[in-house]
Amino acid sequence: MSSPRPKPPASPAHRSTAGPVRATAALAAASAVLLTLVAVAWPPLLSFDRWTAETLHRSAVREPGFVHVNRVLTDWVWDPWTMRILIAVAVLWLWQRRERLLAVWVAAATALGALLQTLLKTAVGRERPQWPDPVDSAHLAAFPSGHAMTATVACCLLLWLLRLHGAQGRLWFWSVAAAVVSVIGVGLTRLYLGVHWPTDVLAGWLMGAGWAGFSIVLYERLVRSRRD
Repeated sequence: MSSPRPKPPASPAHRSTAGPVRATAALAAASAVLLTLVAVAWPPLLSFDRWTAETLHRSAVREPGFVHVNRVLTDWVWDPWTMRILIAVAVLWLWQRRERLLAVWVAAATALGALLQTLLKTAVGRERPQWPDPVDSAHLAAFPSGHAMTATVACCLLLWLLRLHGAQGRLWFWSVAAAVVSVIGVGLTRLYLGVHWPTDVLAGWLMGAGWAGFSIVLYERLVRSRRD
């Protein structure tokens, strides 16, 4: 009886994308689960949201100075338009370098991510926290957090571009650190200001990373297919 033939090794292209594909699939699955739990109003999740939001709001009411800091961060430093401007600068830089496909791809991924975010907000229609003594206000539906999702998409795409262009050492370290602080920080400001539930912010993080991962994997497969 002959022994079974060994499986051929995975191609370099398959090996290089398998990890990102699995990570993107995991993010998509987690996003779908969270979306379902929010849509069906799962009581334990809503209780967690309410308890966390109330705890943070009580703290915010007592700390007007810290509220001001959070408003500056969320309205200027980490505002969605700040993130979009950073993407626009990167797109112009790529265009000047004649990396036209990549420039268009990054711009389209950012725009479609914003559209996806708007469609999800409309479809879910979740109300924001309501307070008798609000420290800030926001419009549109709550789920997912637009600030958190926009920052995640933008930071993931910008880090990807840096990696593609050989960023390493201190530049890479500080770029990753700035991205992590921005993504986590903007989500926390939205919670502290009482304009989102915790699961809104978590959804923004998961969906933003999932969309960015999908865009990156699709681009890299497209480029490989054109080279083959």
